[in-house]
Amino acid sequence: MKRDSRLSGLLHVLLHMAGRDDPVTSENLARIMQTNPVVIRRIMAGLRKRGYVRSRKGHGGGWALACDLADITLRDVHEALGEPELLAIGHRTEAPSCLVEQAVNAALADSFREAEAMLLARLGTITLATLHADFRGRLALRAHPEGSCL
Repeated sequence: MKRDSRLSGLLHVLLHMAGRDDPVTSENLARIMQTNPVVIRRIMAGLRKRGYVRSRKGHGGGWALACDLADITLRDVHEALGEPELLAIGHRTEAPSCLVEQAVNAALADSFREAEAMLLARLGTITLATLHADFRGRLALRAHPEGSCL
């Protein structure tokens, strides 16, 4: 089963945009993400609607962050993507009249809802500023390999 990596990919894109004064084109972001510029424009549209990024057309145009990294949580980005499924696990639906299948699915559905609620709550506590600080710390360690753990 293929996993949905749009959240991870979009967070990656946003961190590449962080700290830049100049806009980044869809083509450049697509090259970084090894995808098509149309895919970048499609996923950025939800962020633009929420005011997290802005775009400018023409020469010198592209995408830029429109607010502080501390104001955007991972949950915000997830919601801007249209709230894709967080869990890849599902239940059987081949025999909906089977009482065993009903009991199993009921238990799993409750567990999945609880797990998703916990995950969404956690994503709501992590900001892009937190990720950017983590990245900067990792970059500093790479610049000074004697301080890194290999």
